[in-house]
Amino acid sequence: MSQKTQVHNLIILDESGSMNSIRDEVIHAFNALLNNIRDIEKQFPEQEHLVSFYTFNGSGIKKHHIMEPVEQIEQIDHQKYQPNNDTPLYDAIGQGIVDLRASVEGRKDCHVRVNIMTDGYENASKEYSMKKIKDLIEEMKKQGWTFIYSGADHDVEKVAMEIAIERKIVFKKSRKGMADWMANERNLMMSYSFDIHNEQLVKDCEI
Repeated sequence: MSQKTQVHNLIILDESGSMNSIRDEVIHAFNALLNNIRDIEKQFPEQEHLVSFYTFNGSGIKKHHIMEPVEQIEQIDHQKYQPNNDTPLYDAIGQGIVDLRASVEGRKDCHVRVNIMTDGYENASKEYSMKKIKDLIEEMKKQGWTFIYSGADHDVEKVAMEIAIERKIVFKKSRKGMADWMANERNLMMSYSFDIHNEQLVKDCEI
């Protein structure tokens, strides 16, 4: 195998005011997610995991990291994650997808996994509508992208379905709820990377 398979992890995290009640838990969960990606990269050394990390609220969309190796991603803390304001969910999803698509479009040696976490309904987007996001997600799924929608305090299944996402995690806004989310996400991520590993083995055997 001449080069590693790139795995892009696009994480879109709600930073609206309602997330303040689980601020500590979200910080811990995000940092645990990074550690999980690092562990998976070690377990599957043929994979190179890159992270793009966005947070969003009514004050704007913050692009913390764009396609950076997971080993270079710093943990977040109370200074970096400060929930406030409204929920421009669609704008954050749209911006994250469009940014990453521009960098990986046309490449056949990479995989993309988009992880969206929010605790409420869209209420502040200006550029993207539900239909635009659904169309965009459906387009990227045809190119092999995987999407996971994690939500609390709203009809998670309904919202995920409206924007064409089948994989979803419902979590409760509590310490135990976030711990359960981390366990579910870890299992999904491991399964995803294992599938990539098996796919690469098949390709290697065909060479």
